[in-house]
Amino acid sequence: MTSFYSEEELLSIGFKSYGTNVLISRYARFYRPENIIIGDHVRIDDFCILSAGSLIEVGNYVHIACYSSLIGNGNIIISDYCSISGRVSIYSSSDDYSGKYMTNPMVPRNFTNVTDASVVLEKHVIIGCGATILPGVILEEGVAIGAMSLVQMNCKSNMIYTGNPLKRLIPRSKDYKKLETKL
Repeated sequence: MTSFYSEEELLSIGFKSYGTNVLISRYARFYRPENIIIGDHVRIDDFCILSAGSLIEVGNYVHIACYSSLIGNGNIIISDYCSISGRVSIYSSSDDYSGKYMTNPMVPRNFTNVTDASVVLEKHVIIGCGATILPGVILEEGVAIGAMSLVQMNCKSNMIYTGNPLKRLIPRSKDYKKLETKL
């Protein structure tokens, strides 16, 4: 037995759809898999959690490293050629921390003030280990997010961002586009 699900096992999970050359660890977990679309040439490593409230869409040539989580009621779109390092958390929902409302998913929704907003990673985005992406964020093509960063704002294409608070550092090379055409 390998550490990745077989073709038959992938089919039995119940994904909305999945492509070819999909390598998913037997230790990954999926909630509401009927709302998850997985493209071609995708690898999802050990102890990842994908919990799809409405839709999680993973493009082609995507790697989601160990202990990462994609969670929430908003859409989460991971476009082609994205890399998500270990322990990254992507949230498309968030509780209201003001104290004016109650929190956690076991409390009836009329007592909470949850924000649901789509998160989009455009092509060639790379996210460093331990980073957290909050609801409503768009990471434009080619964005690189440094390790341990808190991302609560949109990021412009081909730039490197890092920190908490998040700061734009320097432009990122666009050489990856040439390599994409060769692939």
